[in-house]
Amino acid sequence: MAVQALAAALVIAAAAYLLFNTLANLEARRIASGFAFLWHEAGFEIGESAFAYGAADSYFRALLVGLANTFKVAVLGIVAATVLGTAIGLFRLSGNRLLAGLSSCYVELLRNVPLLVQLFFWYALITEGLPAPREALSPLPGVFLTNRGLFFPTFGGVPELQGFNFAGGGALSPEFAALLIGLSLYTAAFIAEIVRAGVLAVRRDQWHAAQALGLERRDVLRYVVAPQAMRIIVPPLTSQYLNLTKNSSLAVAIGYPDLVSIANTTINQTGQAIEGVTIIMAVYLTISLAISALMNRYNARLR
Repeated sequence: MAVQALAAALVIAAAAYLLFNTLANLEARRIASGFAFLWHEAGFEIGESAFAYGAADSYFRALLVGLANTFKVAVLGIVAATVLGTAIGLFRLSGNRLLAGLSSCYVELLRNVPLLVQLFFWYALITEGLPAPREALSPLPGVFLTNRGLFFPTFGGVPELQGFNFAGGGALSPEFAALLIGLSLYTAAFIAEIVRAGVLAVRRDQWHAAQALGLERRDVLRYVVAPQAMRIIVPPLTSQYLNLTKNSSLAVAIGYPDLVSIANTTINQTGQAIEGVTIIMAVYLTISLAISALMNRYNARLR
């Protein structure tokens, strides 16, 4: 008990020293502490927003825009990476050597190249490799690929060329497209290996017994193997979902206005570095805990 009390006292003393030292430095530099700055006028525009925002709005609303942008790319990335990763993982188990070989090359290439490098590659490919709007590629009716982004029809209308860019319909900016593609492809490589390991962990006699009952390979995988493999797949899959969400913070490198990017702008303008970083940490912690809770609940149902 004496040792534990001494350890606790040392931890409290260290925390108190850091706190008072930080407050003293802030006071010496005449930097006000606290979160009152959140209600001040932001004074900067955001190029991509899920809801109405202007420079006259508060820093709080600007951070909400960043949070919405982060949430959007994380949700879409998780869905895309799960679908693609599952397919690649099953392809690696295919009896077709060409398909299995291509899937293996995909996994080894994508997971061994740093994600930041991949984001730069996709951003350069979109902005430099695609034509200008006047020479846009149209793979499908009403869909246009340009170096200004991807334009597609919505309930609000169909994209039409007006001047130097398209107007109407829906659009994905080059920054968002590069981030979503990079995160999805990169995470899918890891999910593919998780899926492959989960399927291989199911005993072979389960396959043989199901085939002896006359089930086709597709039905064996769906009704016999997959339910058993999921208990093995879900825990590491949760880690990949968390990694994808946290890796979305690399968006700042290609100019996508996510939470980290907008928080950095806020810190540079207000000088509230400690508060800004605290907000970033708290948001990502909350998102990660929410994902973990949902996946743990799903895993408990499987078990």
